[in-house]
Amino acid sequence: MPKRISPLSDVQVKNARPKEKDYKLQDGFGLYLLVTRSGGKLWRLDYRHEDKRNTMALGAYPAVSLADARKRRDEAKKLLANGIDPVEDKKTAREAQKTALRTFEIVAREWYGKNEVVWSAGHAVTVKSRLERDVFTQIGEKPIAGITAAEVRAMLLKVEARGAVDTALRIKIIVGQIFRYGVGNGYLEYDPSASLKSSEIFQKRKAKHHAAITDPKALVPLLRAIDGYQGSFIVKCALQLAPMLFVRPGELQHMEWNEIDFNMLDGGSPLWCIPGHKMKMKEPHVVPLPRQAVEILQQLKSVTGTGKYVFPGRTSSRPMSNNTVNAALRYLGFDKDTVTGHGFRATARTILDEVLHQRIDFIEHQLAHAVRDPNGRAYNRTAHLAERRKMMQTWADYLDKLKSEAKIIQFPAQLS
Repeated sequence: MPKRISPLSDVQVKNARPKEKDYKLQDGFGLYLLVTRSGGKLWRLDYRHEDKRNTMALGAYPAVSLADARKRRDEAKKLLANGIDPVEDKKTAREAQKTALRTFEIVAREWYGKNEVVWSAGHAVTVKSRLERDVFTQIGEKPIAGITAAEVRAMLLKVEARGAVDTALRIKIIVGQIFRYGVGNGYLEYDPSASLKSSEIFQKRKAKHHAAITDPKALVPLLRAIDGYQGSFIVKCALQLAPMLFVRPGELQHMEWNEIDFNMLDGGSPLWCIPGHKMKMKEPHVVPLPRQAVEILQQLKSVTGTGKYVFPGRTSSRPMSNNTVNAALRYLGFDKDTVTGHGFRATARTILDEVLHQRIDFIEHQLAHAVRDPNGRAYNRTAHLAERRKMMQTWADYLDKLKSEAKIIQFPAQLS
């Protein structure tokens, strides 16, 4: 027969003193008080589950009294009687509590803090303002793991309702980045905003509200109109490259022939290497040139190749006006509320993500946005260059297909 253990008394527990080594005071049924040589008094429960011996911490005396420790032992025994490991049950409960406390706002501010250091001051203020005004007030207090696509959609529609359609589009992108950050850190299983397509959410909005065309069907007539442009050949080339390369208008305007490398030693597609002083973030940027862009530039080189600028103005010593592309779009019949030269960036960003299923970090790199590696360091200008070359060619091919086919091409999702 196993040795009978006399239960502890409150006086024994209170008067227990430390010794040279840790020792145990048994109470029975696996419960004991561990008295450490430093003077700690810790309740422990030894038990067996699935033929494995384990020990469970039940708290420290005097915060947990003898009566409390016995109550916790009995609760653990009930779990064991039902085939449940009390330690694992405790871990599960703790994780559930963490999940409940990990709200969207907490995760969003964590994401914001990791990116703020590499953003421009103006962009950081804009992102924070949009989050605090339109996002946190709607879903900020909700556990991020429990937010549904319907809740995200309702939030976006509230922004749209006040006429801020472009803001709603940008907020969708921001919250998508936050959800994907959460997925990467194990805070939730999937991005609930991924199933929401901008063209479906905002399909009722009027065209005059568009700062950029993000619906492929609406993009078709614009691309065809650009190819049919009857004005200056130089301007037509700029119009064709604007949606294909989706750089900022000023970057396209100041494009120089000596920045283009047509003969790549690595055998890859030609590159446009933009120096840092021309970029918004003051960092050098590389634009892989798809086959279609190379063809346009080679034709243009015979016209402007002897000068400095790819798109010279009235004199070869100066580039074309910063309003040239927008003026040409107005000439084609597209007003400023429908499309702008800068709006081609939003066009590419949305369709590359939602239709062509390209990785968001590749898109962000190509947009010359600040993207950091897992160690928090800024990626250099050639990061993911092979993947971006492939993405830019896919984008150019997609634009060609939009112009030539009646139906919209939907690319299958890529496995990452």
